[in-house]
Amino acid sequence: MSAGVNAAVERAHSEGVLTQTSLMVNGAAASEAVAVAVRSPTLAVGLHLVLVQGRASLPPHDIPELVDSDGMLPTAPIWSGVRYFFSPRLREQVRREVLAQLEAFASTGLPLSHLDGHLTIHMHPVVLDIICEVHQRYAIRCVRLPLEPVAPSLDFDRRFLGRKLREAAIFHVLARYARARLRKCGILYADRMFGMHQTGHVNEAYLLHLLDRLDEGVSELYCHPGVTDAEIRYWTPDYDRDGELAALVSPRVKEAIASRGITLTSYCELGRRQAAA
Repeated sequence: MSAGVNAAVERAHSEGVLTQTSLMVNGAAASEAVAVAVRSPTLAVGLHLVLVQGRASLPPHDIPELVDSDGMLPTAPIWSGVRYFFSPRLREQVRREVLAQLEAFASTGLPLSHLDGHLTIHMHPVVLDIICEVHQRYAIRCVRLPLEPVAPSLDFDRRFLGRKLREAAIFHVLARYARARLRKCGILYADRMFGMHQTGHVNEAYLLHLLDRLDEGVSELYCHPGVTDAEIRYWTPDYDRDGELAALVSPRVKEAIASRGITLTSYCELGRRQAAA
């Protein structure tokens, strides 16, 4: 998204507990992000598929119903999702854009650890079907599945109760559909995910609260660290990205992870295990 995000990701990986990140191939600082990844060989990198609130890979004349004349994608995710269902022409343009972003990622030369989506748009059934269709061509071994128990977030912070309950209900339904499709394709996903209900406020207190409540298995932490800059202020003005970075490099968090015997891993490592098996 920006130089501030890149700086935070690099620091959170080199000094903290961050093991993987996702690349917005058309983000304002995408080229710099690739350079960060190249000099951080232990950082797993996936594709952050952007179909709303960002710039498309293809020119407007190739996807005229998906973008405006400046090549910008729509800003309203719910309305966009409804349109994907009912317009065959738009679905074909979505498919072209998904493939273009996969090609753009492949051109970086980085191994693809996993695929996820901006505003979790990759869980839209139309988009998910495209991912499943091309997963072998692009070596998509792992996909983020938003299977987040709502209780830890509500126990920690009762604010935004309505939004959290709506998210939990919507993504429970989408995840059930996606899980069956991913299993059929042999695509891996974590047993559960945390942080979506706490989006923009995954701070040290939340992480310490969460670490005490983890069950056995693979858990993914969803977070948005950053060093605040103009792009961050524009796209996510209400996110405490600096606080999330502080949490990821916190000595208390690192000590809590070590004392509980938690192993840090990544989708890249899960994919290697599957290939070896």
